[in-house]
Amino acid sequence: MIKGLSIATVWVLDHDRAKEFYTEKLGLELRADMTMGEGGARWVTVGAPDQPDLMLTLMVPGAPAMDEESAAAVRKLVAKGVLGAGALATDDVRGDYERLRARGVEFVQPPRERPYGTEAILRDDSGNWFSFTQRRESDDLDLSQEWAS
Repeated sequence: MIKGLSIATVWVLDHDRAKEFYTEKLGLELRADMTMGEGGARWVTVGAPDQPDLMLTLMVPGAPAMDEESAAAVRKLVAKGVLGAGALATDDVRGDYERLRARGVEFVQPPRERPYGTEAILRDDSGNWFSFTQRRESDDLDLSQEWAS
């Protein structure tokens, strides 16, 4: 039986730059940085210190996961900045927004109030965008009307 999500893939353009961005700028911890077998793919994972059961694997498009034509298409989409990689949770979106901006993180949207909480949008060093969200208390959260329209 499935118990939950343990690893999610984020396509990046360069392992070393991405590792530096996610650990030094966003403050995630490095979980793994290794080569899978002789001549194999590099495996880099990061995660939030308080969430040991979930990791992001920072994958450069290419073999063995995909052929070169597909890898080139994914690299182009990542670099263009059209891929959303997920939502990052915080309990202080406005304070963390200021701290991350001071570290050089690019935000394409400052914190704004939404039906589900306060959200900013940031980009990683490859071009992926993330929702950076401070959720409202669950007893105040009713998205039924938001999604119905």
